[in-house]
Amino acid sequence: MGFSELLDEIGGFGRYQWIHVTLISFPGLLMAGQNLLNNFISGTPGHHCSLSTNHSLWNLTEHVDRPDVLKAFIPMDSSGLRLDRCRRYVTPQWQMLTANSSSNMSHLHTESCVDGWTFDNSEFLATTVSEWDLVCSWRPLKQMIQTVYMGGVLAGAIIYGSLSDRFGRRSVLIWSYLQLGILGSCCALSQSYSVYCAFRFLSGMAVSGIILNSSSLKVEWIPTKTRTMVGTLTSFYFTFGQMLLAGLAYWLRDWRKLQLVMCAPHIISFANNWFLLESPRWLVLRGRSQDALKILHRVARINGKPNVVDKLTLEVLHSHMSKELESNRKTLTAYDLLRTPGMRRISVGLLAVWFSTSFAYYGLAMDLQKFGVSIYVMQLIFGAVDFPTKFAALGMLSFLGRRKTQALCLLMSAVVIFANIFVPKDLQAIRTTLACLGKAFTSASFTTVYLYTGELYPTIIRQTGMGLVSTMARVGSMAAPAVLILDEVFPALPSIVYGGAAVLASGFACFLPETLNVPLPDTIQDVEARWSGRSPTGKKKDVSSEDEQVALSKTSEKQVKEVEGSGLNAL
Repeated sequence: MGFSELLDEIGGFGRYQWIHVTLISFPGLLMAGQNLLNNFISGTPGHHCSLSTNHSLWNLTEHVDRPDVLKAFIPMDSSGLRLDRCRRYVTPQWQMLTANSSSNMSHLHTESCVDGWTFDNSEFLATTVSEWDLVCSWRPLKQMIQTVYMGGVLAGAIIYGSLSDRFGRRSVLIWSYLQLGILGSCCALSQSYSVYCAFRFLSGMAVSGIILNSSSLKVEWIPTKTRTMVGTLTSFYFTFGQMLLAGLAYWLRDWRKLQLVMCAPHIISFANNWFLLESPRWLVLRGRSQDALKILHRVARINGKPNVVDKLTLEVLHSHMSKELESNRKTLTAYDLLRTPGMRRISVGLLAVWFSTSFAYYGLAMDLQKFGVSIYVMQLIFGAVDFPTKFAALGMLSFLGRRKTQALCLLMSAVVIFANIFVPKDLQAIRTTLACLGKAFTSASFTTVYLYTGELYPTIIRQTGMGLVSTMARVGSMAAPAVLILDEVFPALPSIVYGGAAVLASGFACFLPETLNVPLPDTIQDVEARWSGRSPTGKKKDVSSEDEQVALSKTSEKQVKEVEGSGLNAL
């Protein structure tokens, strides 16, 4: 018997679990927008060089009453469709205002925006870009904000992951809510670019602490038979959160107000989550079985099972967790993920898949202005597309298997990204449709890889493996906004890089073992026996043999469902 059966005895998914899951999941409405916040906080308004004080536009309009009067001061860009954003004429060119002007513009002297920029506030009232002039030669600093933030998420995954093993999931989760609420709000008060980036880095650390520990704390309190359903339903908090971000950004349109609204409410989450109880699994593994027993007794009473209290003793608790206690005595490190052939095959493939999925996902999601549609509409659509995507991914996983689904999702996302390169910018409907398809395939890839990773790594080192590959995903999310700068070299270059990475990762996915209807491995020896490609006689093993199919048991089916639910919840 395992710990999940013990949860069934104290009420299963009872009253306490409802309260527990709600308290943890509800902040996801605002958490979902944290990674995509830079789309609106650092949106780039329309802009052009400010006019010199020596030739005021208002003095000009006293003599010439034309709507395109700025043409005398600002040249057209290379497309000839709009005013240049980074240059202006040294002296006013009055002849440009005549209807049949055919002046040779190549000899006209221009200069950079020495007097700053004038920004259009029709789409955004204020952003970090308009406040600190992050345009033209300073444009890379806009993308650097997102890279710094994702660096914080990466640091948080490393730091808070280890701290939660030492101090508990609940303590680190509560601290992370407080950190995000306070330091995220401080971002809105920042008076300089460097101070803002520092606070965004610390906010990213808090976001990582919340995601990691809320997922673990939620999953460890839910019985196996309800974990898939609960995991699927609670993941929609993040979907609604992406749509909520679009509404809040459209309503506020000011980066300081939006930053405050997205972060300050987490102080309320800090207060509410004091009612959460620590994971009994963690308490037992830390040698605090008596505390775990008291918590389980309390939950049994809340769930209306007071008769279980007398029957639930330390001996019963330890018997339900005998396997975890045995595994806990063995010390394994990240080196063990690459030491043997089977583990090396799995780890290398998953590293490529996690990096490319995150890389392509944020490459699409972090540059919504390039599609020529309202950024608020694009964010709303990108959130809504997750509804059919998650259900479709579950169907593909069940019928096609994990490996084919993973490779297909990555390959199709690459095809869509490449296709958008050849669509003219004036065909907005087609570009938007392709962008949504790309987001759908990368979202499906995320859903698949969370489940796939949990099924490939053995129980004894599963958390270490998840930590390693998720770290690579953070690296991909950091690199994605930086690649957008390459459009200054060649407009299609970022899309080529994103799509190329997805194609390469789909190839790596083809070499991963299939895990559909295969028992979860418990040890590294299990992995090597099934998937290293070697047998004691030196012959390649057939993982689809009848012996492998006979080995399927009810216990392993429950384990598959358990990992499936936790993967959906983490997405």
